[in-house]
Amino acid sequence: MNEPIPVSRVTDFGVVKLMPDVDRARAWLLTVDGAPQSYVDLDEPEHLEFEYARRLGHVLDTVAPDGVPLDVVHLGGGAFTLPRYVTATRPGSRQDVVEADQGLLELVGEHLPLPADARVGAHAADAFAWLEKAPDASADVIVGDVFGGSRVPAHLTTLGYARQVERVLRADGVYVANLADGAPFDFLRSQLATFGAVFEELVLIAEPGVLRGRRFGNAVLVAAHRPVDTAALARRTAADAFPARVEEGGGLRRFIGAARPVRDEDAVPSPVPPDGAFGIG
Repeated sequence: MNEPIPVSRVTDFGVVKLMPDVDRARAWLLTVDGAPQSYVDLDEPEHLEFEYARRLGHVLDTVAPDGVPLDVVHLGGGAFTLPRYVTATRPGSRQDVVEADQGLLELVGEHLPLPADARVGAHAADAFAWLEKAPDASADVIVGDVFGGSRVPAHLTTLGYARQVERVLRADGVYVANLADGAPFDFLRSQLATFGAVFEELVLIAEPGVLRGRRFGNAVLVAAHRPVDTAALARRTAADAFPARVEEGGGLRRFIGAARPVRDEDAVPSPVPPDGAFGIG
């Protein structure tokens, strides 16, 4: 059997590479301009290598009873890590993946095909533009994981975006997003304020070292109109190799402080990560 070899393609959004993992037979790391974006094991789709992906997976695990199919929209495609995870853990789920980079979609489709039973539609489109056309109350979960390089695009940080997310979600639906920031957390606080202006329930999941401002890192935002199972989330995140904290209620309100929701005219991308901020999780 031939050993897998790296694959590279230049797209309109940068240099996309798929690199095999020497320790796992059919596992691949996807990078864009050198920044790790996704990790997928074709033989074990339930394996989530990156810490932030595991936290997104924990939310997906707790929004409904085990195995119940969900309608999920993934904003940001990568290597389809989470769509594969949902297909494996919630068979019969219907999923849409929205990815602006057509070349990335083609590369992943050619080299990392989805399972035959996957009910996943891929759409080469801007996330906001796709949401604007999506039907009302058509999704159980929306996953926001859109990065232009290593930054969340400005137009996906606003009140207008949050309202589109709310419109597309069902009444008991859940939004979960991967964000990145460091002290003094101007971006993260503004995102919590923005979604807190639209949704009744907010939860934040992050490593204690990140929340204490010791380093730049990922944080997962959860927003909904119904209570989130924070006890289950806390148990799962505490059991990770790098345990995270689940913040809600008064503690989260204190963290948000005087931050204001982001208006369209004030929107900026998430901050540039410092060198070496993102390694393989």
